[in-house]
Amino acid sequence: MALRLESPSFRNGELIPPRFTCDGENVSPALRWAEAPAGTQCLALVCDDPDAPGKTFTHWVLFNIPLNPPELREGIPTEKTLPNGARQGTTDFGKTGYGGPCPPGGLHRYFFKLYALDKPLDLAAGADKNQLEKAMAGHILGEAQLMGKYQRH
Repeated sequence: MALRLESPSFRNGELIPPRFTCDGENVSPALRWAEAPAGTQCLALVCDDPDAPGKTFTHWVLFNIPLNPPELREGIPTEKTLPNGARQGTTDFGKTGYGGPCPPGGLHRYFFKLYALDKPLDLAAGADKNQLEKAMAGHILGEAQLMGKYQRH
């Protein structure tokens, strides 16, 4: 079995409810995973928007996530280090923690990418997506993704 990622907040390929965007409460959606590969020590998560003008826009960077419980509850605080030991990175909003969809126009896709890692990363909280990707190189045992869409009205 391959690593799986799903959300009780929205289905893969469907619209992300406004609650999880800048038009609502801007809280992170709940996420659940299953089937982490053998040897997985922790997880990392990136949420980005490849449809943003100019470049892929990073909305969330989270790493050293424990395998258990196999979920992130809705509304993860934006603290750099969470009570479970996970660390949050800096988004393209220039902030730590989740920043919800807020597209300037049109329908955008948001990819939540989950990575199973063979070791916790020696990376400081506040690291950006590029730093995370460099630190993960050679340590990814599996990947899963969930895509949601959003358009402002």
